[in-house]
Amino acid sequence: MTAPLDPVIAEIIPLLPLRDPEVMTPQSAREALLSLAASRAHVPPPPVGIVENTEVKGAAGPLAARLYRVSREKSPTIVFFHGGGWVAGDLDTHDRQARWLALETGSVVISVDYRRPPETRFPGAFDDAFAAVRDIIERIAEFGGDRLRLGVAGDSAGGNLAACTAIACRDAGIKLAGQLLVYPVTDAFGSYADAKENARYPSRSENAEGYFLSRAVMEWFAGHYLADARQAADWRISPLRANSHAGLAPAIVATAWFDPLRDEGVAYAAKLKEAGVPTRHYPGEGLIHGYFGLGEASEVARAEAQRARADFKTLLERGG
Repeated sequence: MTAPLDPVIAEIIPLLPLRDPEVMTPQSAREALLSLAASRAHVPPPPVGIVENTEVKGAAGPLAARLYRVSREKSPTIVFFHGGGWVAGDLDTHDRQARWLALETGSVVISVDYRRPPETRFPGAFDDAFAAVRDIIERIAEFGGDRLRLGVAGDSAGGNLAACTAIACRDAGIKLAGQLLVYPVTDAFGSYADAKENARYPSRSENAEGYFLSRAVMEWFAGHYLADARQAADWRISPLRANSHAGLAPAIVATAWFDPLRDEGVAYAAKLKEAGVPTRHYPGEGLIHGYFGLGEASEVARAEAQRARADFKTLLERGG
């Protein structure tokens, strides 16, 4: 029997932003996520020993980034991509997630602020993500990281970028120790507006609205990222549609039960397993999209996120 919605989460949902695509603009979406992060300013952030603003190379120039280190020792390295539907989200909105990732994996975490649409359309965010990984590899000693213990991670649209970057790394001969994909977008074909495509994933109707992220908002996000809906067949936004998943880095895939993206995340975990990729899936029972950012309020969210991060730590320690 499926666990019911966590009652703590149920109380939080009405307070969450990004729920009305009819009036939402890119700027209002960005401001709403920043306001949400600012509303928690009275809660001390997880104490990471070293936090420094820096830059990494993107596909078209330097990108703002933030470095998190728990010690000065040579450590596993995680390139982290924030969520926000590609359109919103930044280093500040996902500061706490990056801190928890550093603390619980003992890694150097480099959070990358890729270019966002509609100012930069597809494949700009992907191009930046892959360029950032390559730059970080070249400068890994500068960051205190370890080339043999390198992973990619991200949530939502950031999980999409991590998954796509892992494919690009394989194709470029870059060995990753692991990938942490948190409620990722894996199949944007149809841009969440096509009834036939949506029917392939029951969660898009079961969780279409009422649980923070809605199917309509996903349609809005895809419409801003893609200049042409036909681009959604490209693996650089729909990694589930890549020709092959063999040889990809071991994966931790975390989905949320009450999330329209649930079933495409489940399908991606299954596809990886079918291709022989060591994969562990966390179903996020009782949880919604975004729960990795709700661990300070919900014990259910905190515990599920911790389990996923612990498994990712194990992959990183084994190395590539």
